[in-house]
Amino acid sequence: MLQELSIRHLAVIDHIRISFKRGFEVLTGETGAGKSIIIDALSLIAGGRGAADMIRHGCDKAEIEAVFDMVPDHPVWSVLDRHGIHADTQEALIVRRELQMQGKSSARVNGQHVTLTMLREIGETLVNIHGQHEPQSLLRTERHLEWLDSFAGEAVGPLKAEYQNRYREFAAVSRERRELDELTRQQMQMLDLYRYQLEEIAEARLKPGEDEQLAEERRKLSHAEKLAESATEAYDLLYGNKGLSVLSKAIAKLEDIVKVDPTTLGPLVEQLQSAYYAAEDVAYQLRDYKEGIEFNPERLAEIETRMDLLFGLRRKYGESVQDILQYYARIQEDTQRLENRDELLKELNERELRLERELRELAAQLGAIRRDTAVLLAAEIEAELKGLQMERAIFEVRLMSTDTLTPTGTDTAEFLLSTNPGEPPKPLARIASGGEMSRVMLALKAIFARIDRIPVLVFDEVDTGVSGRAAQSVADKLSRLASHCQVFCITHLPQVACMADDQYEIRKRVTEDGRTATSIRALDAEARVEELARMLGGVEVTDRTRHHAQEMLTLAAAQKARQDA
Repeated sequence: MLQELSIRHLAVIDHIRISFKRGFEVLTGETGAGKSIIIDALSLIAGGRGAADMIRHGCDKAEIEAVFDMVPDHPVWSVLDRHGIHADTQEALIVRRELQMQGKSSARVNGQHVTLTMLREIGETLVNIHGQHEPQSLLRTERHLEWLDSFAGEAVGPLKAEYQNRYREFAAVSRERRELDELTRQQMQMLDLYRYQLEEIAEARLKPGEDEQLAEERRKLSHAEKLAESATEAYDLLYGNKGLSVLSKAIAKLEDIVKVDPTTLGPLVEQLQSAYYAAEDVAYQLRDYKEGIEFNPERLAEIETRMDLLFGLRRKYGESVQDILQYYARIQEDTQRLENRDELLKELNERELRLERELRELAAQLGAIRRDTAVLLAAEIEAELKGLQMERAIFEVRLMSTDTLTPTGTDTAEFLLSTNPGEPPKPLARIASGGEMSRVMLALKAIFARIDRIPVLVFDEVDTGVSGRAAQSVADKLSRLASHCQVFCITHLPQVACMADDQYEIRKRVTEDGRTATSIRALDAEARVEELARMLGGVEVTDRTRHHAQEMLTLAAAQKARQDA
């Protein structure tokens, strides 16, 4: 469950920190009070995209922090472990998100940095947000197969994964076959040029890094005389002019002094001795260096010739020997493809046909499982709809197979609904009202809440388009759903609000400095009556609306008691 939510400098929120409880939590308030900002904050925690314009005016950054209490066997822990995030399953899970005015975004989970992609994967196991316009996604038939497969779970998951892996291989082979099949005459005429270039580069017998090595060798050979002269002079200064001999004599004199006065000059003798040995070592190295200097005009001429050749190749094929070798490898591969075009086409055609046969076999297996699952899903949705004042609704998951291989198989799915007795089921887009769409979506959420184990469900005005008994049924469904997970609902309907276990009021006010700020508070019993009375009566709250609000709360408590019994 979500234990605590802290929001700082997001939109019109300056700073709020609120603790939540388990069960059915309702957020209410006037239109425009800032209820949607709470949803935005949870969306950011779940890995949603943020923008600089979400930050409160005059602030440098926005900060959102959520504290979750998760059971030890929840899937989120394995996701964290896979990403190398240390977490103790016995402690709270803390997710923090920060937006900056420069457009940067950062996220931490238990104090450890995570990428937005990682946060989104983690968030998918923690929070599911049902927005005001989500019922419209029911009209997108491409989502229907996705929901069907989610309901099937492990029955279809491994098989679908195998199919998708094979499909990616099939698509790559098909693409390569088409590209090779579409080679033009001009590309075939490139063969002669490629062969000439391959021969020219091969004759050069290039070695990686050769140009840099030759440049270094040429530099030394061209300056050999100067290098030898300088090394000889330095060596003569150390040995020829008795430099080391003078140091040796100075050491001897100091040693004579130390015999009489060891305290004062003892350290100086050691320093001078170290200097003598160091100078002697330098002299030996100078001698070896001088003797190793090569005077080789012939080798220098060879290097110049070789570098001229490399210069010509670089002008044609790349800025370095490494670039030339990479170009050689590429045109060698292209040449082989062109020369062996017919054989490659035959091989690719055979692979494509083999993969297609395998895909169709897997697709047939997927289709069989989906057909069985479609019957089960339709039955469960009908059962949920009966509890949402749609007792006579007929729901059907129509599965159709085509000859076309797609990334999900050869099946397409479409949800059909009949709300009037005697009428056959028709596509949702043709018959469902806004209220019916909301209830169908709520039925789906209720089913999947038991499957995917997401601990926090958020409904933003799920009651849009419903009223009367339908509204009461939605409230009952949300209350029952809260027995499986923590449910948050933004609502304007008192029938829904009264069924909540806890109610929070979102209020907008003007601060002393003339700025707008949104606040949130948990309502006690008395304040809850006042808020429900406002929702019932509008601007004016009367004793009658207060009495009605108290009656609604009493009846709701009795209804929930019957649910728990």
